[in-house]
Amino acid sequence: MAKPGIHPEWYPEAKVYCNGQVVMTVGSTKPELHVDVWSGNHPFYTGTQKIIDTEGRVERFMRKYGMKSDQASGGKKKK
Repeated sequence: MAKPGIHPEWYPEAKVYCNGQVVMTVGSTKPELHVDVWSGNHPFYTGTQKIIDTEGRVERFMRKYGMKSDQASGGKKKK
């Protein structure tokens, strides 16, 4: 199907390295891939991500859309 001689060589079992360890095997045009971040050590995927609240923006958003009660944040309800 593909024209011969114009495509790079395909490595169906290319190894992905992170911090010197093989973390997964993928198909690639290179036999080895070296990465700094992958889903196994990224804070978003591991659940260690922290929300940085700058000037109360996150709290204000949570309060605005009813995701957090005013009593839990220590505020008083307006009458």
